[in-house]
Amino acid sequence: MMAGALVAGQASAQELTGTLKKIKETGTITIGYRESSVPFSYLDDAQKPVGFAMDICAAIVAAVKSNLKLDKLEVKYNPVTSATRIPLIANGTVDLECGSTTNNVDRQKQVSFTNTHFLTASRFVSKKASNIKSIADLAGKTVVSTSGTTNIKQVTEANAAKGLNINIVPAKDHAEAFLMVETDRAVAFVMDDILLASLVAGSKDPKAYVISEDAFSLPEPYGIMLRREDAPFKAVADGATAALYKSPEIVTVYNKWFLSPIPPKSLNLNVPLGAPLKKAFAAPTDSGDPAAY
Repeated sequence: MMAGALVAGQASAQELTGTLKKIKETGTITIGYRESSVPFSYLDDAQKPVGFAMDICAAIVAAVKSNLKLDKLEVKYNPVTSATRIPLIANGTVDLECGSTTNNVDRQKQVSFTNTHFLTASRFVSKKASNIKSIADLAGKTVVSTSGTTNIKQVTEANAAKGLNINIVPAKDHAEAFLMVETDRAVAFVMDDILLASLVAGSKDPKAYVISEDAFSLPEPYGIMLRREDAPFKAVADGATAALYKSPEIVTVYNKWFLSPIPPKSLNLNVPLGAPLKKAFAAPTDSGDPAAY
């Protein structure tokens, strides 16, 4: 009887593939984090990665540990940028990218996403003193967006379609892009509205800035990114996120990051949980189609 059980145990161990196999063999899982995507994934004053997406990834890590029946699972952290996040997932350096990454059909050709954890639209922030009210008002001006994002693609497309003659400057990260507006090297920064809200809240003079009502996109879904064609690992991640999103705990986690003072400056973003995201939490989906929300 013991021999039979041993063979069955060996067979099930051999059946592991992809990311789950790698995690079981190494006893480690690698999380990709952003350094300044407040409040999703960023460094606190102790240089520790924290945020809403990091808390979601912690739930996935716990599910992986349980699924693989591991006594302990070491979590490694690897910084990623807008430009490096997809290659680092695709080449196996990072197992989960826990940030503010838009899930869309184009990206699904390179990576997979678990269930949507946020919905955001692409808008711009400018100084109130600039008196820029609409996308049309950006004509002929210098506008910044972060390299490797959907946002820079959207502003480039809008610029061409409307013949606005905008000078579009790529920045290496959100902090650098916002600094360009702060120091008047650009009149506006095009980015996801929630990230703009966090940058304004953390600025020296939050009242000096305004986020546009005009948007370059429909509300778009954010998802935790993982490797493509790795169904067993995705199943664990989808199960973990769906369980969290359908539970009362998601409201507690959401309120912790969006309706409470957060580190390192004890800022409160004051962004209530909206009806579309409530609906996405109640019926979890990994759809990259904005029309699905």
